[in-house]
Amino acid sequence: MKPSVFFELVEIKAKTASVFPFLMGTLYSYYHWHSINALDLTLFFVAMFLFNMAVDINDNYWDYKNATGNDSFRRKTNVIGVNHLNIHLIGFLDLSFSVIAAVIGLWIVSRTGLVLLGLGLFSFLVGFCYAGGPWPINRGPFGEFFSGFTMGYVIYLIAIYINVVNNPVVVLNAKFYGDALLSSLLTVFSISNLLLANNIADQEEDLNLGRKTLVYYLGKANCIFILKSLYALGYLALICSVILGLLPKLMLLTILITPIVYKNAKAFSKNPIKKKTFPLIIKNLLLITLTQTLTFFLGVIFNF
Repeated sequence: MKPSVFFELVEIKAKTASVFPFLMGTLYSYYHWHSINALDLTLFFVAMFLFNMAVDINDNYWDYKNATGNDSFRRKTNVIGVNHLNIHLIGFLDLSFSVIAAVIGLWIVSRTGLVLLGLGLFSFLVGFCYAGGPWPINRGPFGEFFSGFTMGYVIYLIAIYINVVNNPVVVLNAKFYGDALLSSLLTVFSISNLLLANNIADQEEDLNLGRKTLVYYLGKANCIFILKSLYALGYLALICSVILGLLPKLMLLTILITPIVYKNAKAFSKNPIKKKTFPLIIKNLLLITLTQTLTFFLGVIFNF
């Protein structure tokens, strides 16, 4: 398998959706408690990255398997069919990456605690049920919620937890988890919008494949409204987090990219086409998460 084909199979371009929440969770734990657990954090990054690739392999695998009545999708769209990949090799890669990630994860659990086990099991369940199983998440109306919540919040929370679990000053109560959720919402909503935009652009194809996503139930116009609203709510959550002292004030600089985010969202909304305007929503996710991470880093350095 050529490297370019492998990177397409694991959807390497979308990995910012997991890497930046990981970085921001690390910055959050250092900003509030100056706690860094370098060994377990590094191991978690490896496990997270492997499992993220496994999930995307799994998605492509099941999309190919489930498209039994749509030969055109198999041959012209799905990376497995387009590149004539061995379906058994794909299954082996998926299993291998998942097992390695699970073993690493269990070792970290043995060093940190059962909270991480619960978060990890939830992530594994969502990852494999996203495209597989009797009721795949990506074929229904809850894909946007699970993708945004799992990658935007759970990864962020795990990074924080690993760094602070052995810090006696930190109290792992409802406020701890609630503060982490509020401070992650701009990322959560941006990731949710990535899938929402994908489903808006793929509305006709999804119907042919038997998928009844949120767009099927609410309609394209309402989903476009939701997409724009989620960006606005995410920025509102960022401002509230700064006011409450959860995030450094320098993160307000993220607001400066709002005109670009709005312009891209508007262009997509007017003409939601997968190959033409959907990349603008991918750029929004990259721009938002990258800017948040950079401003968070500056806020930690200058303590402002």
